[in-house]
Amino acid sequence: MVATPGQGAAESAAALDEVAGSLIDVWARTHNAPDVPVPATQLRALFVLERGPVNISSLATEMGALVSSASRLCDRLEAGGLLLRDPGRDRREVTVRLTAEGRELLDRLGRRRREELARVLSTMSSPARNALLWGLAQFHEASVTGQDGEGESSFPMPA
Repeated sequence: MVATPGQGAAESAAALDEVAGSLIDVWARTHNAPDVPVPATQLRALFVLERGPVNISSLATEMGALVSSASRLCDRLEAGGLLLRDPGRDRREVTVRLTAEGRELLDRLGRRRREELARVLSTMSSPARNALLWGLAQFHEASVTGQDGEGESSFPMPA
């Protein structure tokens, strides 16, 4: 009998859930360093803005937050020099975007993540590393492709 994609998925999901904590720990170490000037929620907003300017309503939607909460979050990020507000043609429409300092913070965190991941990957054998990367690429493709074949990623992953 030929195995179908769904067979063994529950067992695979349990194994993935168990080891995902290690990846999250590596990820979190770089984001929770003492020199990172913002908490996780504000950092998540910066990840959304990393893709380009958005209005505050869109930012709120991306973050699953109220517009008023997103606006207050933007107040804090603006005070920290990490984002700028650009008034639109309609004074009710405000676009937010990263400042150079915000971009530099995200670039620095990206470098740290890659360094930490490289450190861990360097301890693995080449075949294991290749298998992991192939499997993760397949997982990513399956997670962002809807039944109609269109990408549907809902959480912005930083570069």
